[in-house]
Amino acid sequence: MYRLYKKNELNFSLVWIISYVVLFSVADSFSASLGTEKIIAAPVSIVFTLLLLVFVSKHNLKEKYGLCSFNGSLRNFLYFTPLLLIMSINLWNGVTMKLSVLETVLYILSMLCVGFIEEIIFRGFLFKALYNDNVKLAIVISSVTFGIGHIVNLLNGKDLIPTLLQVCYAIAIGFLFTIIFYKGKSLLPCIIAHSFVNSSSVFAVENSLMKFHVISSAVLCIISLSYALWILKKTKQFDEYENSDRR
Repeated sequence: MYRLYKKNELNFSLVWIISYVVLFSVADSFSASLGTEKIIAAPVSIVFTLLLLVFVSKHNLKEKYGLCSFNGSLRNFLYFTPLLLIMSINLWNGVTMKLSVLETVLYILSMLCVGFIEEIIFRGFLFKALYNDNVKLAIVISSVTFGIGHIVNLLNGKDLIPTLLQVCYAIAIGFLFTIIFYKGKSLLPCIIAHSFVNSSSVFAVENSLMKFHVISSAVLCIISLSYALWILKKTKQFDEYENSDRR
């Protein structure tokens, strides 16, 4: 994989993304056929996570891909307070225990890993592969690709409209996370938020009302886009101040 990385970072990132989508779809299908939620997906996600960690660590790419401390002004990022609102999405309608204890543990393990994996391959590999050619295009592609990737949930039996709404707010959240990484140089805040949202979904109370799905999706989009634009505005002012100071 390192040869492919050195030869073409874009192809390298696409191989990881395609492998992830296919492998996890198959793992979820096998888990469902065995009658235990995430029984296959959990170990697969752990192995996939370890492979990513080993690759990034072995080739000294932690800083490049954001596995490092946050490098920005917490004040300009509003102390990540809007992220807490996004992280609470699955608790808005109450909390319940939907699965057995074993399945709940497997689900949480799997989703914690998925948060890490998706941030590394979409925000890390894909964004950085396009970064040097065109930053704006890299941000758009990374965000949209991340959102569209959620369409695969249709293959796992999810309803069409809620899935399309998920794609919409995933694009908005993907945009926010990309901006946080771009301006803060660290993926850790994104990984933590993403992993919590994923894992806490096991305790979410399902709401069949379409109105709830539409409103919650709209709120997520508004929070994500507003926060991203705030960060861009504040960091631009800071960058301009720094540049004028150097002169």
